[in-house]
Amino acid sequence: MNVFKRLFKIGQAEAHSAVDKLENPIKLTEQGIRDMKKDLDASLQSLAEVKSMAIRSKNEVNQLKEKSADYESKAMLLIQKAQSGQISETEADELATEVLAKKADIDADLERAKKEQALFDQKVPQLEGNVKKLRSQINQWENELKTLKARVKVSESTQRLNKQMAKIDTTSTVSMLEKMKAKVDENEALAEAYGDIADSNESLDNKLDKALGGDAKGVDALAALKAKMNKGND
Repeated sequence: MNVFKRLFKIGQAEAHSAVDKLENPIKLTEQGIRDMKKDLDASLQSLAEVKSMAIRSKNEVNQLKEKSADYESKAMLLIQKAQSGQISETEADELATEVLAKKADIDADLERAKKEQALFDQKVPQLEGNVKKLRSQINQWENELKTLKARVKVSESTQRLNKQMAKIDTTSTVSMLEKMKAKVDENEALAEAYGDIADSNESLDNKLDKALGGDAKGVDALAALKAKMNKGND
């Protein structure tokens, strides 16, 4: 998994070994992101320092340019005064020579400052590129971490479900259901058999009562009552 290429600043082989052993890849990734954020903070600090030095170097270059131009202007002014007779040529030459020597020192400092400024101007874009790249990597890792966490949850849930399914003995369950079904069929058949036996033991009178709906006794009683009444009339 490419997300573990830079974990803990340990060797790549150790990183792959940790992944292969499933030594909590989420914690490893989180630690890797924390390390990268520390690197980002250090890079931002370095960038700020280099930018500060670049600004100071630029200001120094401008100041040295102004000083160099000022000394050159003063040397020219001395020569002009000598030419106009305001000061002696000897005095003007001596002062102009000292001024030009001072200008030469300043020009040397100016060249040094220009080189430093060029170096800082070169380093600033490089550091800015590194910071941008590091931020992009951190963002990528954080997104990969979210995906990894989701995958871990899915895998753990799937694992639990598969374990539960593995514990279920489908053959035993089907066998138990078949036995229960056979037992119910047996009980139903037995109940029907007892019903047949009860019907065979029923008395003839009960059968007649059932067949006639209980009207036989009523008919006999009615006939006897009519016979009695006819006899009384005689």
